[in-house]
Amino acid sequence: MHSLIKPFRALRPAVGRAAAVAAPPYDVLNTDEARQRAHGHPASFLHISKPEIDLPEGTDPYSPAVYARGAKNLRQLIDGGVLIRDEQPHYYIYQLRMGEHVQRGIACVGSVAEYDRNRIRKHEFTRPDKEDDRVRQITALNAQTGPVLLAYRSNAELRQIIADNSRGIPTYEVKADDGIVHTIWVVQDHEQISAVTRIVDAMDSLYIADGHHRSASASRVAAARGVGNPGHSGDLDYNYFLCVAFPHDEMRILDYNRVVKDLSGQSATDFLLRIGLKFTVTPVAERARPGHAGQFGMYLGGQWYRLDIQPGLIPKDPVASLDVSLLQEHLLAPVLGIGDPRRDKRIDFVGGVRGLGELERRVDSGEMAVAFAMFPTSLEALMAVADANQVMPPKSTWFEPKLADGLLSHLLD
Repeated sequence: MHSLIKPFRALRPAVGRAAAVAAPPYDVLNTDEARQRAHGHPASFLHISKPEIDLPEGTDPYSPAVYARGAKNLRQLIDGGVLIRDEQPHYYIYQLRMGEHVQRGIACVGSVAEYDRNRIRKHEFTRPDKEDDRVRQITALNAQTGPVLLAYRSNAELRQIIADNSRGIPTYEVKADDGIVHTIWVVQDHEQISAVTRIVDAMDSLYIADGHHRSASASRVAAARGVGNPGHSGDLDYNYFLCVAFPHDEMRILDYNRVVKDLSGQSATDFLLRIGLKFTVTPVAERARPGHAGQFGMYLGGQWYRLDIQPGLIPKDPVASLDVSLLQEHLLAPVLGIGDPRRDKRIDFVGGVRGLGELERRVDSGEMAVAFAMFPTSLEALMAVADANQVMPPKSTWFEPKLADGLLSHLLD
């Protein structure tokens, strides 16, 4: 059995370069937004995570030239001394501050073998196209650059080690454009490094909160490299993936909302009549943010509605009773014809940090026909589903604040 996590030699910004390098995660910005953010910032990690911004507009973001450009850009930052690699393996304390909310966790690398054995537990399936993209990106860079967000059941001993190692002057403190402050300390003491490994290894499991595509692609890369490597062993760098693990009681889940391109050939009137068979539909004057589980907001034709599902339709099952399941089962599939939201290109997902105004914008622009505002899933529900070896529907949770890209990366050799 492998250790659940281990310390690693991070590739990270040189002194004084962290603010120039740090970037939002690759999957929260589209190409145009990334191009604007990175303009005039040659060290921004967006040049590695979204390298299509350095190629002609309209370039297919999944073309071989994009991955090759990302690898070239990473090599330039290393060769230019902007990014340096630690000589010895460490754990790193990673603190996120968003307004009054603060959470502190351990940056580490997680075992692919333990992920494959389901000790590092999943709660959703992945989209094959996005998984393929991450496999190609990791392979081209020979590195994992986007950390997987993990949760663990809160542990007093680990909390004390984190507190002890985050008292001094931090290695980095970066305030991002969105106001989130990212602070990192390097754990130097060998005894404390060993203690972290021991404490986490005694846990039954860790839980993937955010980063299912990154972890699944790391597993695929490790499997592929193992086949072609006569010296393959479980301790090689490619058998571990970049993570930051936080105690469950410090994490925050926001709503993860849905927008759909069309009404599947129905008029708005017919659509409203059909959903009225399963939901109580109430037009409201203000934005309809759900107040509790079983309630949804809907934006259609410039009007907000509150949808309350009929109580008799809520089952006892931990997955089927989730709001995302109820919406899928009783509205998205039967009324809008979206049978598999992982593959259907007519549906998109909007993180709650963008607010309900973003749902209005997507519909009012004509890009989308209808939007649904969700009540946030609880972390306890997430862990219960994962412990039952079940999966949530795709895009059930939006964690905020997000980890930055570029502050800590994991090279695979």
